Amino acid sequence: MVTEKALQGIKVLDLTRVLAGPYVSMVLGDLGAEVIKIETPQGGDDSRGYGPFINGESVYFMSLNRNKKSLSLNLKSEEGKEIFLRMVQDADVVLENYRPGTMEKLGLGYEELERVNPKIIYAASSGFGHTGPYSKRAAYDLIVQGMGGIMSLTGEPDGTPTRVGASIGDITSGLFTTIGILSAIHKRGDTGKGQKVDVAMLDCQVAILENAIARYAVDGQSPKATGNRHPSITPFAVFKANNGHIIVAAGNDALWKKWCQAVGREELAEDNRFTTNALRTDNWDELETIMGEVIAHRSVEEWLQHFDQAGIPASPIHNVEQVIKHPQVISREMVVHQQHPVAGEIVMPGIPIKLSKTPGTIDRPAPLLGQHTLEILSGLGFEEAVIEEMRAKGIV
Repeated sequence: MVTEKALQGIKVLDLTRVLAGPYVSMVLGDLGAEVIKIETPQGGDDSRGYGPFINGESVYFMSLNRNKKSLSLNLKSEEGKEIFLRMVQDADVVLENYRPGTMEKLGLGYEELERVNPKIIYAASSGFGHTGPYSKRAAYDLIVQGMGGIMSLTGEPDGTPTRVGASIGDITSGLFTTIGILSAIHKRGDTGKGQKVDVAMLDCQVAILENAIARYAVDGQSPKATGNRHPSITPFAVFKANNGHIIVAAGNDALWKKWCQAVGREELAEDNRFTTNALRTDNWDELETIMGEVIAHRSVEEWLQHFDQAGIPASPIHNVEQVIKHPQVISREMVVHQQHPVAGEIVMPGIPIKLSKTPGTIDRPAPLLGQHTLEILSGLGFEEAVIEEMRAKGIV
């Protein structure tokens, strides 16, 4: 039985909505932090209105807001601000993903919160960050995927620039913001002081361009989309078998020789066009044709078994149904079934971070709007009658 979690004792005031920010607080909550999601009394998080729905509850919202409590609070009211500042006094993290300047207009920017609590870690996830000429601009996932270069590298050669299927503009921002928060918590242990964590979605897209920037720096040419193959590791691509597609990732010279032996084409390993990775990459058009002809003669399943026995990395291309039913995914508890008080049973991804001594757990489903308002405000010393009065005024 788990009695302690890695982030137990950390309190997060979460002002975020939709995806990037809620992804941060979900990860922190999974690892044991107490997350209080502060939402506007009128409608709450925008994503509560995003489909699909089960019994009127958004599956989108539920998939990102587990392990959180919901407090409805109007931060535009003076009473709401006072309540929030009281909560900041004993909080560890304030997380927001408003457009830069919004919190300052409310009188709740980092400088104000630091005066209330010098230990506070103020984490801001925004489209373009809190500095620079684009700072005040709004951004969405598709915007930063386009501006950050990733779309120029995705898709078929000479095809239309293509968005990555998952919202990696938001998700990478969420992951980098989480890293920033944990780094600030660690440093606070030495200094006793918090700090501001400023993460921009655009910055995160630049950070994950992998070696594209280095390749540009070498020859002055912007890398282009290469379809499903790797631009500098060969063979590292998708091929068509006789009943579907298969990935072959023979990522070094030794694996290439194994592949040639496994398919009965040993002479290819000695072919002067293909003896090194650089040569295979330079002569990819010819190699792709040869490998395509070989692989086309068997099924995906036959090749997978054959390559597995030969020690050659290969994989099918799964759809979502196949992913969630895969024995490896199931054995790692990466598919979770949870009971929601309104929606009933819902399915969501599990926790990918496996800690041996303080593992994370999913203890509570996504909250209803304002579900924990009475509990939280009572803990601050407010009487129930006062809370109901504030509710009537739209403060909570």
